[in-house]
Amino acid sequence: MFLSRIVLRDLDSIDSPASMASSKKVVTRDEWERKLRDVKIRKEDMNRLVMNFLVTEGFVDAADKFRIESGTQPEIDLATITDRMEVKKAVQSGNVQEAIEKINDLNPTILDTNPQLYFHLQQQKLIELIRAGKISEALEFAQEELAPRGEENQTFLEEIEKTVALLVFEDIKNCPYGELLDVSQRLKTASEVNAAILTSQSHEKDPKLPSLLKMLLWTQNQLDEKAAYPRINDLTTAELQDPSI
Repeated sequence: MFLSRIVLRDLDSIDSPASMASSKKVVTRDEWERKLRDVKIRKEDMNRLVMNFLVTEGFVDAADKFRIESGTQPEIDLATITDRMEVKKAVQSGNVQEAIEKINDLNPTILDTNPQLYFHLQQQKLIELIRAGKISEALEFAQEELAPRGEENQTFLEEIEKTVALLVFEDIKNCPYGELLDVSQRLKTASEVNAAILTSQSHEKDPKLPSLLKMLLWTQNQLDEKAAYPRINDLTTAELQDPSI
């Protein structure tokens, strides 16, 4: 990634339309690998990047082993990861009330200061009632718990209407909002909860590694317009592919 930025800088001289139209600069594998060796990245920085990913994604056992093996200290108490993952797991399994109780046990100010998160948890609870076929309970819950919030917030009201619409269709496949019953909706809510807890712990809500990989892909796309070079096409292997000339 740092190398790509360096090459982008070095290729500024061929940005003119005339040079672009004629040919691209060709960077050989030997030249590319030489530039790679010239880029100095501290092992400590790489270790912190790995620890950041493990902590943010909730891999507590892996984070603890990595702490012992690398000597890299996590930015938060690893014990809090277990609590956070229990909340996330509860949402993913549809036990919303359990999740709410665990969040309050962990930090009661999270839901007090984040009305949107609390609404989405309540919305998820309504979805779970509908999923279970508890129609009367779902209608009562929507009227008593969600409707008052919809009166105060137009966005909340629209989301309530979409959720209640699930009750109108006997065949959910014909409902335009049937995706609310997909597992992906649970995962979306769980991700929002996870981010809120991390923020309350003064930790980044998203791991840095995926953002860096996205930056790598963007940089390669920029380089593609200017040069032929050894490219990483598969991020899982990070193998360099020789440029096509």
